Amino acid sequence: MYEKDGEKYYVVDSHIHFWDGGESNQKNRYGAGFTGCFYDYSKNLSPAEEVWTLEKFGSYTEEDLMHDLFEVGYVDKGIFQPTYLTDFYINGFNTTERNGALAEKHPEKLITNGAWDPRDGEAGLDALEALHERWNLKGVKLYTAEWKGDSKGWKLTDPWSYRYLEKCEALGIRNIHVHKGPTIYPLNRDAFDVADVDDVATAFPNLNFIIEHVGLPRLEDFCWIATQEPNVYGGLAVAMPFIHSRPRYFAQIIGELLYWLDENRLTFASDYAIWQPRWLIEQFVDFQIPEDMQSEYGVLTTDIKKKILGLNAARLYGFEVPEEAQVKTPGLETGAAKGSAPIDVSDPVTA
Repeated sequence: MYEKDGEKYYVVDSHIHFWDGGESNQKNRYGAGFTGCFYDYSKNLSPAEEVWTLEKFGSYTEEDLMHDLFEVGYVDKGIFQPTYLTDFYINGFNTTERNGALAEKHPEKLITNGAWDPRDGEAGLDALEALHERWNLKGVKLYTAEWKGDSKGWKLTDPWSYRYLEKCEALGIRNIHVHKGPTIYPLNRDAFDVADVDDVATAFPNLNFIIEHVGLPRLEDFCWIATQEPNVYGGLAVAMPFIHSRPRYFAQIIGELLYWLDENRLTFASDYAIWQPRWLIEQFVDFQIPEDMQSEYGVLTTDIKKKILGLNAARLYGFEVPEEAQVKTPGLETGAAKGSAPIDVSDPVTA
């Protein structure tokens, strides 16, 4: 938990990894390129003192993760979001199995989400059920741009995707995290387009669609979809580091999201180990939208920051939050854009 100026912030890092992207696990040049692209994001958007060597970045340890998140990083709960990428990595990049083994060692701190790919057909449905039985999944992470043989991506609206979403609903897996953000070498930019979110959010109102990276660089498209779909959330991984490298751009991002979605549908994420949560949390608690932008975007209150840093994700995953970290003015706001009809989110879907 983070404390500043007498306020306590319960922190849920809702997008973390325990990957093996090092040279020994790289299957081909695409694996090397993927790890390298992640590393470039880290170097370019982090404070210089927070940047690791490429060797450590590719394959860090359990001790690194536990130290960075929980000993010095203020995180109360961390949620693993797997990314398999078995076309690029011998043993997969960041799998449920690898994450889950660590989560089992630290159940009070970590939980793991599963994953599925509609191109796996019927066998994949059985595999999803097995993952759920093994780890009691509350969520899954989907990667629509992942390569599989000759295929270089899929859409949430594909017929088999509907089969998997129906399976999630039947199993009680309510939180559907979907990577919809900047492209990563060698994946294709268009395969991360947010357009397919609109259809499935309407079709599956009992599921929460947490759109990781808030659709960047398609923020406007994402916002127009999310304002109409009360079960669509924005995950702030990748957006958060701009608080350091481009603070006015971050102010624009967070301002637009608060205008269209409100503070009850945004979740903090460090995207560890691309970035470490400590400096992100410290800078976010200290951050304020510049005065010359406040007439359009408003201000970030302590309650808004508490919701984003942990309370919203805690609600989605059923985490118990200490009383001293709760907001002082509880109650949910509407998720509608100014001037439009209000959307009732007083009873959000929970796990």
